[in-house]
Amino acid sequence: MMVKGSDCSIVIRTTHREMDVPYSEETLREAVSLLVEEAAIEGDGVQRAIRKNCGFTGCVVTPLTIETAPLLLYLAFGSAGLPVFVSETRNVYRYGLNLVPKENSGRFDLIQDRGGQRRLFMGCEVKGFELRFDHENAIKLKLDISGEFPPEFYPYAEQCTHETGERFNSEFVTYKINNQEIKNIYGMTLTTKKEGGTKTEIWIKRILDDESDLPEIIDELSITGRLLRDKYEYRYFGMFRITIKRLVLVSDETDVNSSDAVIGPLRYYVAGTVTAETFTSSGEEIA
Repeated sequence: MMVKGSDCSIVIRTTHREMDVPYSEETLREAVSLLVEEAAIEGDGVQRAIRKNCGFTGCVVTPLTIETAPLLLYLAFGSAGLPVFVSETRNVYRYGLNLVPKENSGRFDLIQDRGGQRRLFMGCEVKGFELRFDHENAIKLKLDISGEFPPEFYPYAEQCTHETGERFNSEFVTYKINNQEIKNIYGMTLTTKKEGGTKTEIWIKRILDDESDLPEIIDELSITGRLLRDKYEYRYFGMFRITIKRLVLVSDETDVNSSDAVIGPLRYYVAGTVTAETFTSSGEEIA
């Protein structure tokens, strides 16, 4: 069951920082398995069950903001290089992110505040994620989370400052295929599974408004999200970019049965690398 509401909050805690994360939905819960012993004869005997705790599982869906995007993308991808100062700026730093399996990704803690009751989920692992670019909507990231330890009650007295920074919107995203900007993309969904290796697929929704179409094999796809306010120095601070190599078309789900503009989805499998870069105003480690 997805939980929503203003009386709920999520705080992510890593080695170097603690950050409130605005979210639209979450399903974090204790994972439990039952070993059931049936009665030997129907109608006679007692049915028993042994309850075994299996840690926790669930997901968090959150929009990307100027402050949370670097940390959230790092948690999704799993690996980040050292900060590199951007020349000709005052205090802008670039971080390179690499997609790695769950086993090689960093862990983090998560504090759930739901209905005044706070619980601590320790040793969270991201077993998969979905990054969604919907037309004229906020860019949202879904993190599928699991852990080995049961959640604990957390007597956290202080109130964390809620993140209210500007949100990335799909309206200001540019897509480049083989270094050529594509204008007829309506939306895109990047889905990655990270257990036992990485498996990435991309759904591309394009508008069939001309004779041009996307190739069956894409050497490089670049997705750039920007915040367009002038106060961001060289517009680096309010930006992230995801670069995907070697996409192979798996299926074409286009169904042309309308006289209006047709939005046809294409599903690609990623056979190459997936990397990202984000920018912050601090030279501290990203996590």
